Amino acid sequence: MNRRTALFKVTGLALIGLTDIKSLLAMPMVSKQNLTNSFHQFKLGDLELLVVTDGHIIMKPVQPNFAPGINKIRVEQELDRNFEPKDNVELSINILVVRFKGRTILIDSGCGENFGKDSGWLVKNLAKAGIQVHQVTDVVVTHAHPDHIGGLTNQDGKLLFPNAMVYLSRIEHDFWLTKAPDFSKSKMKDQQLIKFLTEVAQKNINALGDKLHLFEDGDTILDCVTMQLAPGHTPGHCIAKIFSKGEELYHIADLVHSAVLVVEHPEWGFDGDTDFNLAVASRIKVMDKLAKNRSLVFSYHLPWPGLGHVRDKGKAFEWVEQPMMVPD
Repeated sequence: MNRRTALFKVTGLALIGLTDIKSLLAMPMVSKQNLTNSFHQFKLGDLELLVVTDGHIIMKPVQPNFAPGINKIRVEQELDRNFEPKDNVELSINILVVRFKGRTILIDSGCGENFGKDSGWLVKNLAKAGIQVHQVTDVVVTHAHPDHIGGLTNQDGKLLFPNAMVYLSRIEHDFWLTKAPDFSKSKMKDQQLIKFLTEVAQKNINALGDKLHLFEDGDTILDCVTMQLAPGHTPGHCIAKIFSKGEELYHIADLVHSAVLVVEHPEWGFDGDTDFNLAVASRIKVMDKLAKNRSLVFSYHLPWPGLGHVRDKGKAFEWVEQPMMVPD
């Protein structure tokens, strides 16, 4: 393990996927599922959607990555009550693929080669799903953290999806390309890590050249994705509304990283948020809307395949996984 990998695992911005085969339940919208090949396929209106795993990580210790400043005993009691280990949190990296009108659209690009062998599986798993890198026409980036933008290039800076147009929030672009991105409102103080995050973002953004398209809050991309600003995790962090024929799916990116420690306790927060308090406010606002509207939700970091709903739970919320089954 190199130093960058170690830093990321220690701080809690390690943002990688976990294929949780233990939750094989029933999902009525499934048209095909192939766990062996690490992809899950379903329909939304006229859209063909796939979930592809990019890898996995176990984050240790739990604090201060999650619930920084919260009493340790209280945090451990909450984990124990939910049958979760008290010494680590497992994160998924679930990549959503949208096929529509001859286009193959990725929502985020995974980690690439930034974090070692436990991540960066996207390209090989896309191939298992019958998608080659040159067939990817578009990549929509929710924000420029390494586990979301790092898969755009290899270690030499070469584009991994050579034919793809890449879409990124203008706010996000401007934040990372400033001389010194502002982390003064974050609880993350490790300057080496901040330097690493900045370098990966700048490397990948600068590699895009004329393939980069900057969008604004509320813009609709490719007739099926509307980007909605939900700032705090990063200044230009967005969620994506995927839509077709009256059906909707909300990709919530890094709004949450843990069902127990963030969904049920949104105010406890995450050490990796660039603006900690703004991230809490955005988290509560978006989850309240999702719960009221009973929206179908796709989560980048909750257990595979990341599909479910947010439900009101007193003054907080609850993650309800979408049932899913393995066909005969």
